[in-house]
Amino acid sequence: MKLLALDTATDACSVAAYGDDVIHERFELAPRRHGQLLLSMMDKVLEQAGWDLSQLDAIAFGRGPGSFTGVRIAAATAQGVAIGAGLPVVPVSSLGALAQTAFAKHGVRRCAAAFDARMDEVYFGAFEIDAGGIAQSVQPERVCPPEEVMLADGGPWTGVGSGWGVYETRLRARLGDRVGRIHSVTYPRARDIALLAAVGFSRGEAVSAETALPVYLRDRVTQS
Repeated sequence: MKLLALDTATDACSVAAYGDDVIHERFELAPRRHGQLLLSMMDKVLEQAGWDLSQLDAIAFGRGPGSFTGVRIAAATAQGVAIGAGLPVVPVSSLGALAQTAFAKHGVRRCAAAFDARMDEVYFGAFEIDAGGIAQSVQPERVCPPEEVMLADGGPWTGVGSGWGVYETRLRARLGDRVGRIHSVTYPRARDIALLAAVGFSRGEAVSAETALPVYLRDRVTQS
């Protein structure tokens, strides 16, 4: 299958063309520049892959949680492209994509994933890598103060994401020695969103473009 995957949920902006043993990705740390970069990145990875939109099976995007503005950009772009091309959409958890990236980059198999949610809170989830090398959620994602995070049994866990960079002391006070190493400067990548989306597509998790909605986990908005 062939997928175009987008991610703008964090300070990173990335796009990947994925499928048929092909992966082309553009990745850039670009706070507040996602809207300027995304369409150009899409054109470039499709050109590198030698595909046009009519050859794709689906569009995938990081559906959040994450930056309110960033998540909206990815969702709106995925919807617009999918509607124009008549394609389904596969929304992928941004925290799950972070765990998948941490596995690819650092070999992390049990990931306590946390984004800085501002307002003195974190977006938090826990993921384990299964026998097929795919990140699986082991507890519901939530937004809460660092002192209220929950972590599933098992471990040891590795802390990954910007939430650990901002709140490591408070998160460690809550979780104790259940968390070992920390990789706070790790961002989800579109290539890993595409991998998770391919699995989701095979499980029937694709939705119509009109129903491909972002997941914020909270309704309060702050600058992000």
